[in-house]
Amino acid sequence: MPELPEVEALAHHLREHAVGRTVARVDVVALNVLKTVNPSWTELAGRAVTGAHRHGKHLDLDCDGLHLVVHLARAGWLRWADTLGAAPPKPGRGPLALRVHLGPPGQGPGFDLTEAGTQKRLAVWIVRNPAEVPGIARLGPDALAVSRDELAELLAGRTERIKTVLTDQSVLAGVGNAYSDEILHAARLSPYATAGRLSADAVTALHDALGSVLRDAVDRSVGQNAARLKGEKRSGLKVHGRTGLPCPVCGDTVREVSFAGRSFQYCPTCQTGGKPLADRRLSRLLK
Repeated sequence: MPELPEVEALAHHLREHAVGRTVARVDVVALNVLKTVNPSWTELAGRAVTGAHRHGKHLDLDCDGLHLVVHLARAGWLRWADTLGAAPPKPGRGPLALRVHLGPPGQGPGFDLTEAGTQKRLAVWIVRNPAEVPGIARLGPDALAVSRDELAELLAGRTERIKTVLTDQSVLAGVGNAYSDEILHAARLSPYATAGRLSADAVTALHDALGSVLRDAVDRSVGQNAARLKGEKRSGLKVHGRTGLPCPVCGDTVREVSFAGRSFQYCPTCQTGGKPLADRRLSRLLK
């Protein structure tokens, strides 16, 4: 799933390449991606692109006051092309969901929104105010903007695992499964630690890791071609997606806890005192 660094990089790419151009046409290939009816996608045509922004993990293309807001979900992506074909794409079973022409079709650039797999969760809203998008309206403070004391307040009294809290967009916006693994590894915290019981030193370590991991990922991602962002993300990960490989910090074997449809990774030596975490059906360390 694209998270804060990748979405920020895509917004940067659109600011560099789309702002100042005019929407010539929007082709909706999969109607199910549209979550709004009014305004219609046809109203984007003829509008100049005046900005590109990020709200948590939502991408926002400002077309002179009408916003095309995208949530890429787990398998969605934005693919930029210097020239897009003129013929409207036909609906089908392929990954293409929506196409935006930013110049005369067949002559100008633009981008496709695509989604791999069978679980179609890519979502697009066309709104006059991004706050009309339910997911944006519920967002907590941005993960790159929260102070140490604000983070402490967000965690105070919470009984959930810290892994769960970090990925709750209503608490903290922008962090998903992959970067929460990286942040907890950098902070040397167990994913199963209770959020509201972290010591003052642990909260400080978590805040430091939050900033350093995300800023490093943004620095590596911004300026990359959109097609290279996924590979750039993978190359910077130390524990996420590295089950069975040695931890680059201590050399211990990276372990995994699996859930239905997803998993998280961690290093026992760095994060759990050397003990492997229990199966997902348990909430304690193996004895």
